[in-house]
Amino acid sequence: MSLRRRLGIVAILAALAGSLPAQFTPATALLALSKHDRTLSIVDPATLQVVAVIPVGDDPHEVVASADGRTAYVSNYGFGAFHTLAVIDLVGQKQMPFIDLGALRGPHGLAFVDGKVWFTAEAAKAIGSYNPATGKIDWIMGTGQNRTHMLYVFPGAGRILTANVNSATISILDHTQGAAGAPAAPPPGRAPLPGPPGGDWNETVIQVGRGSEGFDVSPDGREAWVANAGDGTISVIDLGNKSVVATLDVQVPRANRLTFTPDGRQVLVTAGTLVVLDAATRTVVKRLADVHGSGGILMQPDGARAYVACSPDNSVAVIDLKTLQRVGQIPIAGPDGLAWAARP
Repeated sequence: MSLRRRLGIVAILAALAGSLPAQFTPATALLALSKHDRTLSIVDPATLQVVAVIPVGDDPHEVVASADGRTAYVSNYGFGAFHTLAVIDLVGQKQMPFIDLGALRGPHGLAFVDGKVWFTAEAAKAIGSYNPATGKIDWIMGTGQNRTHMLYVFPGAGRILTANVNSATISILDHTQGAAGAPAAPPPGRAPLPGPPGGDWNETVIQVGRGSEGFDVSPDGREAWVANAGDGTISVIDLGNKSVVATLDVQVPRANRLTFTPDGRQVLVTAGTLVVLDAATRTVVKRLADVHGSGGILMQPDGARAYVACSPDNSVAVIDLKTLQRVGQIPIAGPDGLAWAARP
């Protein structure tokens, strides 16, 4: 082989190497937002090492991954100043074009269900869904509540819950079936009118405690637990009869996130510290004073670990759910939203 040809091959290989990520995104990855640096970190949960850091735009608060684990969506919040979702190619480790939500300002809570990105729009007092397949917002629903902040979307999207911070309420939106709520038939030759497919939506507004923000639905779908930052209490809602059945005075002031463990036995709350409750007895099991939880809580799908955003410490704490001890930490500046991304 001639020297010229060898040099050409070397040049090609060098160019290819330069275009590849320094470290590949693992098939199972932890995603962590930095509000301080306005970036998304991709973390290998096996080693707790950050493999890539990608810019995501102003004031990122929440992140969610697509079902195939290849794309992440980030809400650019700004208390209503912003109106975009950042889109991240997790495999290519690069930022994609933003999704402009227009008048739906202050996006915050996110969910990825049935192939769509569901989001709250706090300043618009609304929630909506974005369809990546069509590149369009295909549904909007007003809540009529102040600071509609977090949301939970059931599989099939037949029921949606939102936490409304300044109204101190939880909204339960149920999709009703039947002709009564169906859109009117279009005139001959005209396209069908937009509207909820086969029905309408009923909203039930439930009063809870002041500063209702972080909440979660139990794995069996029967209850919703709501952390009330202003009261330091937790409201337990029976989703069957849509009413508060218990108010737990567990001293969690400033609580902003609450999450069930995958088996439904425990509930974790960030309130300056990490508070662990027994779901059956509804009592505090432990307070981890060395875990300065101030943001997102993420459960490892196998239930072995939890990850807790600790903004004061500029790290994400790793919690062993069997011993309820901190067993590691991941350096992230001002972390908040966390998500799990898994490619088949």
